[in-house]
Amino acid sequence: MTHPIPDILQDLRDGKIVVLTDDEDRENEGDLVCAAEFCTAEVINFMLSEGRGMLFVALDGPTCDKLDLPPQAAVNTTQRGTAYTVTVDATARFGITTGVSAGERAQTIRTLADPQTLPTDLDRPGHIQPLRARDGGVLVRTGHTEGITDLCRLAGLRPVGVGIEVMNDDGTMARQAQIDELCTKHDIKSCSVAELIEYRMQRDLLVERIDTIPFTNEFGDWTLVAYRSVVDPFPHVALVCGDLAQLDGVDEPIDCGEPVLVRMHSQNLLGDVFGDAQQPSHQTLRQSMKMIQGAGRGAVVYLRHEGMGKGLLKRLQTPVPLGGSGEAEPADGPRFGESQETPGVSPPRNTMDYGIGSQVLRNLGVRHLRLITNHPFTPQALSGFGLTIDEFVPLPAE
Repeated sequence: MTHPIPDILQDLRDGKIVVLTDDEDRENEGDLVCAAEFCTAEVINFMLSEGRGMLFVALDGPTCDKLDLPPQAAVNTTQRGTAYTVTVDATARFGITTGVSAGERAQTIRTLADPQTLPTDLDRPGHIQPLRARDGGVLVRTGHTEGITDLCRLAGLRPVGVGIEVMNDDGTMARQAQIDELCTKHDIKSCSVAELIEYRMQRDLLVERIDTIPFTNEFGDWTLVAYRSVVDPFPHVALVCGDLAQLDGVDEPIDCGEPVLVRMHSQNLLGDVFGDAQQPSHQTLRQSMKMIQGAGRGAVVYLRHEGMGKGLLKRLQTPVPLGGSGEAEPADGPRFGESQETPGVSPPRNTMDYGIGSQVLRNLGVRHLRLITNHPFTPQALSGFGLTIDEFVPLPAE
């Protein structure tokens, strides 16, 4: 059972622990969460004894920059793209000795949340693991790191929260039933990332439609719909076929009703434009456009993302053996929301990382998707954006 977001925010203001879970219709995992500025030894002891997972602190990007918390690894290859920074302890002037006790961990966590803290107030490495949230929060990346910082910010607190994954006493991850038992036993309120997304979607939009341009290619007539995002400098576009992207008299998107054929496509310069044999995204893009024209309506959401040029630079610096093009991606290319940079050079973009694309679809009037992909999966917290995948449509074999 979950609780209204305003109730969660009030408990955070009161220094109480809450629980943040994934989508309720998923194999749920949950985190115990507390605002970092209210962290005490008692909070840490409870989290360690009842949560049992990895203790971490979620911080927004500006706070990480201010405290000089760089990434733990130069290239992040984690499965979920979790942005680990260097570990820290508060320095001895805060009474820290080993940094391990519940009281000393709580002191370090409060130090991370204190706006007066300087980089020199932290020792590196340490016993506390900070995680950096993406700008834009859960509307950009639907992870617990972003959820925790969003909840703290919405509560009017510092965007820094301490969390721990909930595990069962046998070492397995707790699921919804066990999380509900824990919440009932200790009178803890809970909410899901999907509910937080829905709450924010009623108040914050991160994409703005800026232009539409009709064009014709070999497959037929299209409309390019361009978007500006408030959280990154990259324009995103949707290639629309048929009667999508219609606005009403007050410039609100008109719901197109029936499920719509959609391809989510991350930009790949070498593959999309120049037809690089190691990057078959050009073929994937063409197949998708042909399928959409055949259906009479649909959209290709064409996404750019931060770090897009890094894979190209590394590719230019990597020699290709004569007479061979190397290992190619699967014919389908990367999955929904993943990067289409050079395989083995740039890590895949995680399926949590599709918030901007979901908001573009909402603006096009799409609510139900027939998603073009050869790799079916259920994205995390998609329901929070008001979107449902009704069908996975495979690309034809060539």
